[in-house]
Amino acid sequence: MSGGASQRPVDAAPIIEAKGVTRVLEAVVPVTLVRSVDLAIGARELVAITGPSGSGKSSLLYLLGLLDLPTTGAVLINGRDTARMSEPERARTRLATLGFVFQFHFLLEEFSALDNVTMPMRALGKLGLAEMRARAHDILASLGLADQTHKRPDQLSGGQRQRVAVARALANDPPVILADEPTGSLDSKSSEQVFQILKSLVEDTGKTVVAVTHDLAIAARCERRIHLVDGAIVSDERQLRAAP
Repeated sequence: MSGGASQRPVDAAPIIEAKGVTRVLEAVVPVTLVRSVDLAIGARELVAITGPSGSGKSSLLYLLGLLDLPTTGAVLINGRDTARMSEPERARTRLATLGFVFQFHFLLEEFSALDNVTMPMRALGKLGLAEMRARAHDILASLGLADQTHKRPDQLSGGQRQRVAVARALANDPPVILADEPTGSLDSKSSEQVFQILKSLVEDTGKTVVAVTHDLAIAARCERRIHLVDGAIVSDERQLRAAP
């Protein structure tokens, strides 16, 4: 592993750790998706995961996000081995600690932007309905969507839909946002808007953002770049904070 010192110190205690994580897809001929990955991600990091198609980028992200379980090894959240949790406990950990943004927004088409953002809050069950709706409105407003809250996804542009997806990821105020090709289906202007939002979450609110991306120009603007080949990490580089 290589790279220069980061301009911004990273907290010593990692939020997410992968320890010897391997994921094998059982089939007639088993396929290894992720291979012996050791990785620690701390607070206030902006991390890009890159690699060729089929290199295991998304598979690794889903393991870190507790959407899948490793075949061997362990994923720890705040020092706790998630494999030792019950499924309800893992689900609650996902809701409270991790927010997800995908290439295709996966918004519920029959619901408004506001209601889509309240969904994770409803699942976590900590707030009353009025509080959830007020919080959802505030998050959408902070992303420039105050006048779009009652529109359904099919009434929004692609960039607006992805910003609603970011708002949904922020619904429970998780410390970590995991993004799988968050700009992959957007035009250049919308892509830049979404990247700036993710970047500001790190710089202005202290969150950690881990993004799988095939866009090397975006990856170059992240402070940490992890490159995968055939399911294994081949480089993990830090760089000084790039200019906006």
